[in-house]
Amino acid sequence: MKSNEYVKYITQTVVKYIDQPKDERKKYRMEKKDTKEPFLFRWFGVLPYIFYFGIKKKKHK
Repeated sequence: MKSNEYVKYITQTVVKYIDQPKDERKKYRMEKKDTKEPFLFRWFGVLPYIFYFGIKKKKHK
């Protein structure tokens, strides 16, 4: 991608974001936050996540 195209894309994205009503922006941010994967899974992969839930199950039994 050439630099002019990149600047054009960024400008369009920013203008699109600014043109949205404040309520829609908040709603979008909340939806994005809710769909995020848990911290352990995002940063360290599946194995620590599995170990965490295994330990958690053993404590509750």
